[in-house]
Amino acid sequence: MRLWKDTVTPSAPRSIVSTLAALAGLVVALSTSPATAAPSGSARAEVQHTQELVILLGPHAAMSAPDEGSASLELVPARRPITEDRTVLPVLGHRSGADGAEWLHVLLPGRPNGHTGWIKRRATRSTITGWRIVIDTSSRRVTVYQQGRKIRAFKAIVGTPATPTPPGEFFVEEVIRLRAGDVGAPFALALSARSNVLQEFAGGPGQIALHGLRNVGGVLGSAVSHGCVRLANDAMRWLNVRIGPGIPVTIRS
Repeated sequence: MRLWKDTVTPSAPRSIVSTLAALAGLVVALSTSPATAAPSGSARAEVQHTQELVILLGPHAAMSAPDEGSASLELVPARRPITEDRTVLPVLGHRSGADGAEWLHVLLPGRPNGHTGWIKRRATRSTITGWRIVIDTSSRRVTVYQQGRKIRAFKAIVGTPATPTPPGEFFVEEVIRLRAGDVGAPFALALSARSNVLQEFAGGPGQIALHGLRNVGGVLGSAVSHGCVRLANDAMRWLNVRIGPGIPVTIRS
């Protein structure tokens, strides 16, 4: 079932899956003990203004180099497992192969965190986004940028020292609508990041997500989760109408 139109327009309306079972494996935190927020660090470098994205129109073999004779890393499916939305990947570079085919260097989802590969441009469609999310776990804030300009900042709950929110360069894999009774409702942004501590969670791959506070709670500005980033429900509603698959997410510690 196709649940979102094949575009990457963050403000476009979308119909997304409404089932708790679909979120099995996202790392949601059940602890609610508060912690004191750490002071923010030094000034950060200016964020990138735009990011090229590629929409997969079919499954693609990710290779270790822009060459069909190089090692195969994985097969990237055309659709995401929870929502069945098109897979959208950030593009890091371009290169022409020996056979004249154009290859794209892309950021890949899953383990190991931040791994990359090369896919052929054929059976893809390119687009560009100006949206970017930066999560600072030391200040416990989530900042949203558009065209390099800060648009909004939200206080957040991040992972505990024992189960930290992993740092690195990631992207939004899927945007998921949850039922009122689901943990983390009303929405979740499932990221390409995976926990560095929990290899699996609730039967799933230990996937990191940004999600709401409904049915899980916690004090904003604390570090009490198993790795996920919790935001106020209104913040998740705001993100839901602007952020789509492929949007880059930087997590800083």
